[in-house]
Amino acid sequence: MNTVYFVDTTLRDGEQAAGVAFTVDEKVKIAWLLDQVGVYQIESGIPAMGKLEMDAIYRILSLDLKARVSTWNRATLGDVKASLACGARNLHISAPVSDIHIQYKLRCSRLWVLESVRRAVSYAREHGCTVTIGAEDASRADMNFLLTFARFAREEGASRLRFADTLGVLDPFTTRDKVAQIIQEVGIDVEMHAHNDFGMATANALAAYQAGAKYLSTTVSGLGERAGNSSFEEVVKVLQRVKGVKIDVPEEKLEELAQTVVLAANRPVSFF
Repeated sequence: MNTVYFVDTTLRDGEQAAGVAFTVDEKVKIAWLLDQVGVYQIESGIPAMGKLEMDAIYRILSLDLKARVSTWNRATLGDVKASLACGARNLHISAPVSDIHIQYKLRCSRLWVLESVRRAVSYAREHGCTVTIGAEDASRADMNFLLTFARFAREEGASRLRFADTLGVLDPFTTRDKVAQIIQEVGIDVEMHAHNDFGMATANALAAYQAGAKYLSTTVSGLGERAGNSSFEEVVKVLQRVKGVKIDVPEEKLEELAQTVVLAANRPVSFF
């Protein structure tokens, strides 16, 4: 497989790193540079967070980038309406799928999760939106329910499923097995969203790719919650140099992007 699509979440998950808060101008510049290096999709933020976030997303949408610009939403009508209000039409709608999150975070049931997703996705699609569905904490979910959730996502018209290793607990072998099973049994495109708690985010992204996941969720320099996410720069280089995948990323723009993000985040430079 020689096709890979990068879904950048620096402006959403990256900003969840401790002490990181990009200004609106910084977000706009980062989005522009992400477009310059050729990412497929830019997850621009969470409109439900309020006016400042919505203003940033609106400005990014106004850039008329080649990349798709999407928003992150919980499975609620309020979140979807906030995305629509700032002009977004590519929506990512996310819900927990592990029993520990469903029972102790949401204090609800599996059925409640499915019905909430159904309402949110239906409303978004009625308003002309393209929707992807996120399976939060998929790595700790019961596999039968995860497969049910993936089938449900496909039936509701989602263009792909995001497999989120929310706590970074996977190893590459398990990642490959789980992603391959979803693709083979459900027939839906999978996007891998890896966290780096045990230092395996890049390896897990590669394993998911080898299992058939054409979409990889990354952040610039691996910026993100706790230990961070899969690093865009690392994954690009590994795919290019180790797997021989042809990815056309302008080196100068890539370095400018990395330096812009780490400067805005007040983080040390770790350009790969």
